[in-house]
Amino acid sequence: MTVRTISDDERSRLEELLAPVDADLSVWFPGDRAAGQPVHTAYVSAADVAVDTPAVWGDNALAVADGAADVVAHLAGGDAAVVDLVRARLRDNPIDDLRIDLEDGYGWRDDAVEDGHARRAGEVLAAWTARRPHAPRGAGVRAKGLGERERARGLRTLELVLDAAGGVPDGFVFTVPKLRDVRQVDAVNHLCAAFERAHGLDEGTLRYELQVEIPQAVLGPDGRATVAEAIHRGSPRLSGLHYGTYDYSAACGIVSAQQSLAHPVADHAKAIMQAAAAQTGVWVSDGSTQVVPVGSADQISSALRRHHALVTRSLERGIYQGWDMHPGHLVTRWTAVIGFFRSAMPTAAQRLQSYFDRRSGDVVDEPATAMSLALVLERGLAAGAFTTQEVVGVAPLCTPDRLSELRAAAGGLRA
Repeated sequence: MTVRTISDDERSRLEELLAPVDADLSVWFPGDRAAGQPVHTAYVSAADVAVDTPAVWGDNALAVADGAADVVAHLAGGDAAVVDLVRARLRDNPIDDLRIDLEDGYGWRDDAVEDGHARRAGEVLAAWTARRPHAPRGAGVRAKGLGERERARGLRTLELVLDAAGGVPDGFVFTVPKLRDVRQVDAVNHLCAAFERAHGLDEGTLRYELQVEIPQAVLGPDGRATVAEAIHRGSPRLSGLHYGTYDYSAACGIVSAQQSLAHPVADHAKAIMQAAAAQTGVWVSDGSTQVVPVGSADQISSALRRHHALVTRSLERGIYQGWDMHPGHLVTRWTAVIGFFRSAMPTAAQRLQSYFDRRSGDVVDEPATAMSLALVLERGLAAGAFTTQEVVGVAPLCTPDRLSELRAAAGGLRA
């Protein structure tokens, strides 16, 4: 049988057309980052932060958990192992990631006062670098933003923080609030390069996050997704997108009583953020709730249940990070995260086992799904929801090395 084929010239032309596409896609969509995404970011005012803040928050969170033990047990699904893991986390490493806030949660103060707080923030960040693993794995600051009125103050604050820290501490990232225009990303990149030159740092040392808390960050005046353009202009310095619940809701005209992570305008914004960030290596973080577990027993119970439901809702929608604004939020953050991944582990591990040994089962997974299942296990391991021994006890082939192999193959899966 004769097969009619295209000519060598036509094949060459096809390669000419597709080679630059392949090159661009590999740069624009390199895949998920190997470094573990934090499960949350705690925000603490620069006026209140100290070297012992993580330990204080952990102690206060344990006190909340003790006072509402029945509620916590219920939220853990009656699983004593989850409760024990949460308590261990609150005792040893309660805060995964922390931002020292010199923006909305700090307010406007006399310049001399903010200068002092900025210097202290830098000293605290430097001290945390030396105290790990009992200090936050990642930490940084949120200074005032890029608007005309506040950017001089924000720039001075960042200068003072880095100077007092003696450079860029390990795991440092700064948050840029109130993104409105993609050209602001160019300015942040310029600022990072200038700081690196001033401090004698390697190019690319400084990393930042963008806060999506104004509708123009999602949809620009020309109808294009500002946040998608921002990701690619910010690469590789841009590490994350953080949703700002209340500023965004207010700007959309939502009355305060209805402002929530679960409001449709929030879901729309976060869906755009997720789609824009997919396979770029940029992390997406949900926002916060203003309801904190204080007051009467009923008020504390209600706040804990509300926060647990919101965190679980985000996890179910593939958003694995959020903001925490109060020590009591750590109780329900870790209860939700550990419970979520612990319950997901057996099924994910068994399906990966079938994928590795090519057995057919109830579900036949494709390579991209296998990569997703591996990420479930890696996220759960990083959160302390289970151990490697527990995973291989369910699925002997799901070793850390095999999970890493799937990650390394991600480029081929995307192609």
